[in-house]
Amino acid sequence: MFRLLYFFLYLCGCMSYVDVILPVPLEGMFTYTVSAAYEPRMQVGIRVLVPFGRSKSYVGIVARQHDEQPQGYEVKEVLDVVDESPVLLPSQLKLWQWIADYYMSPIGMVMKAALPSGLKKEEEKKRKPRLPLGLEPQPENIKTLNAAQQDAYNQIQFQFLKKNVVLLHGVTSSGKTELYIHLIQQALDRKEQVLYLLPEIALTVQTMDRLRRVFGNRLGIYHSKYSDAERVEIWQKQLSQNPYDVILGVRSSVFLPFQRLGLVIVDEEHETSYKQQDPMPRYHARNVAIMLASLANGEGRMSRPKVLLGTATPCAESYYNAQVGKYGLVTLTERYQGIELPEVKVVDVKDLQHRKLMSGPFSPLLLARMREALGRDEQVILFQNRRGFAPMVECRQCGWVPHCQHCDVSLTLHRSMNQLTCHYCGAVYRIPTECPSCGSKELRSRGYGTEKIEDAVRDIFPEARVARMDLDTTRTRNAYERIINDFSTGRTNILIGTQMVSKGLDFDRVSVVGILNADTMLNYPDFRAYEHAYMMMAQVSGRAGRKGKRGLVILQTRQANLPLIGQVVRNDFETFFQELLSERRAFRYPPFYRLVAVYLRHKDDSLVNTAAIELGSRLRQWFGDRVLGPDKPSVAMVRQQHIRKVVLKLENGIDMKKVREYLLMAQSQMLTDKRYASLMVYYDVDPL
Repeated sequence: MFRLLYFFLYLCGCMSYVDVILPVPLEGMFTYTVSAAYEPRMQVGIRVLVPFGRSKSYVGIVARQHDEQPQGYEVKEVLDVVDESPVLLPSQLKLWQWIADYYMSPIGMVMKAALPSGLKKEEEKKRKPRLPLGLEPQPENIKTLNAAQQDAYNQIQFQFLKKNVVLLHGVTSSGKTELYIHLIQQALDRKEQVLYLLPEIALTVQTMDRLRRVFGNRLGIYHSKYSDAERVEIWQKQLSQNPYDVILGVRSSVFLPFQRLGLVIVDEEHETSYKQQDPMPRYHARNVAIMLASLANGEGRMSRPKVLLGTATPCAESYYNAQVGKYGLVTLTERYQGIELPEVKVVDVKDLQHRKLMSGPFSPLLLARMREALGRDEQVILFQNRRGFAPMVECRQCGWVPHCQHCDVSLTLHRSMNQLTCHYCGAVYRIPTECPSCGSKELRSRGYGTEKIEDAVRDIFPEARVARMDLDTTRTRNAYERIINDFSTGRTNILIGTQMVSKGLDFDRVSVVGILNADTMLNYPDFRAYEHAYMMMAQVSGRAGRKGKRGLVILQTRQANLPLIGQVVRNDFETFFQELLSERRAFRYPPFYRLVAVYLRHKDDSLVNTAAIELGSRLRQWFGDRVLGPDKPSVAMVRQQHIRKVVLKLENGIDMKKVREYLLMAQSQMLTDKRYASLMVYYDVDPL
């Protein structure tokens, strides 16, 4: 009967079609016919199983239903309808399309990033519903705000009457989280949902404890350390009649469905961790969160959701938007309970090394202050923004340095794992016993990573209880929680870490913070280097002296007279920002210009070089001197793929839709050349 009806519809031109998003790196959507059997169940946002290519099939999302028959090719039929109801809200579908357009990514790759893996399969595991991990304490009452916090809270409310996005510029330890809790409660009183974004999983450990004591089982947690089945469960719960009212999570949380979204909080909004690097889409969660709020259309709300960006060190773009009135601006200049900002003492490492007074990476002043702090049963944080034992191994005789066979980088020594590792492709190598170039057995490690710092600290302070927090020690699901809880409760008293330790962690008894080598951040070849260095040093400094007394920061550098160092010492963000703006304006960088980086990859270095020159030439026909390059990035080969980069500097207000059209046109014209059949071209919009 269905077959006869289907044949009749085909003859009379009344066939039903759907455009389907598939998780493949190809532009656009794919059109399929819908049989009469599946017609009653078909909806936008529902998952379907469809054939693709000669033998594959994929689970995709229906984005559009229509009766427009495609021309020029045979249209295949939907094989199955997976769901009874949509797994994607209309606002989410709009957000996916915006991400695809803005970040120049196939929408299928947006789908791949957005959905938990279980929702990209025909069947996901069914699990018994449960509360978020570790949830208990009957909710507690919300704490009363102090005078400064209350004033900031009132200002935020007033700014929200005029602006949809407000920047909260509050110094470290000013009590921003308590402000967030009051704003969340207000949203819940209005029957709205809240998304609370954090840049690192490590931060969710502490923040979850604070939020769950107030909001109980109304709080859901979402990040990559949870199993795929758990993330599917949270996704399905958000689509149910009883969703979590508050979601706390990292950048992927922006993709969750929200039926009544009223408030988005982006904490530590300056953090580069919000930017997805690989694979595409290379989106920035802060910007996606702002767009999510503008597209959300839950029932019963009189106005669109509001977005609060919070930080002690705003990124240049956000602070500029607040200065020119695009965002509201609220400042909170007092630390909670009147605690002073830490004293920052600068140590000239170059002078100490010349006088042979340095003890490895430690200055005499730092070691003395560490001993005093440990003697008072206080805690110390040491910041070194390089993991591993040493950044490189070198032959003393001829200077040979081992490099990755697949990438254009030197290998990092990881002594605890007894191996050399490439931090780009993950390849692992044995530690050589002799130099393959000259045969010498005199191989030495150069530089200090967090692992080597840990060994040195244990040698100097054998009585100390030492922990390390970096990518190597936090790979397992509960590692963050264990390290942070041990330090919070005093089971460890020296914490060594990379930038993870700079990101908003709240410890009561930290009296000394050591920044071991500021120069590794200052000397990085990137226009954002000083901005990122200021933010990182200011943030890690803010971990000191948070309760009870003023803390001390020992900042070790070979560039003690650099103006930036003085600005960190004085906590002078305003001067730093104004000088940064004048440089950015003069050299045509954000926030006055927008950047689009075009990357080309191929296994043949000569071919990718030729292709990059040709692409640059094509782009100059439209964009003129807005095109820079091509040139080699700092790492010019990854996974045996040679890389070239072309950068577009585009003035604010330019039509980005046209930019995308021209870029894709230039790419498609070039790829008609058979030489470039296997060339990979991809884009990074607003690169960091």
